[in-house]
Amino acid sequence: MNPETKLTRFQERYRTGQLPWDHLLPPPEVLAIGSTLPPGRGLDIGCGYGRAALYLAQHGWSMDGVDFVPEAIDEARKRAAALKLTPEQVRFHCADVTQLDFLHPPYDYAVDVGCLHSLNESDLNQLKQELNRLLRPGGLFMLFAHLRDPEAEVDEARPRGILETVLREILVTRENFHEEKVEYGTTTLPDGNCYQSAWFWLTKV
Repeated sequence: MNPETKLTRFQERYRTGQLPWDHLLPPPEVLAIGSTLPPGRGLDIGCGYGRAALYLAQHGWSMDGVDFVPEAIDEARKRAAALKLTPEQVRFHCADVTQLDFLHPPYDYAVDVGCLHSLNESDLNQLKQELNRLLRPGGLFMLFAHLRDPEAEVDEARPRGILETVLREILVTRENFHEEKVEYGTTTLPDGNCYQSAWFWLTKV
């Protein structure tokens, strides 16, 4: 899908409220970070309305959230202001997640809840390079992704998830990330569509 078409589709979803990911709190896997890791610098990739960044900022983290949809970033900033969070606690940036040169290392933690699985292989390689630059050695990258059925036909206009083999070939290598654990499951959306999905916990080499 070309970038302009992708942006238009997501803008329409935000404008019409078709946002199954719009919850007050982040997923339990992210909630656990607030109590299991000491606060540090964190990056919320494809942050949407910023639920992960906002939650962790309220628990002592210094967070950056990035999303390419202006409507998402505008609302994330409004929610941060309503919570009286300062720029030292959380900042939101309207940008492509594969072009993060305006951010500077080191980060202790990065989280992606459903962004990476919509990237093509070229963009995924670029995001990997950015994460390699930004995360400190030993830093944690938590990733939630829909996993594409390798036997299913692919609609290039609306790809449904990422092949796990591709994800591993690009991210989980000796030079990039070590897989700490993975938890498989299914995700059922309000429209009834059901996807295989997984959480990955990856440590920066």
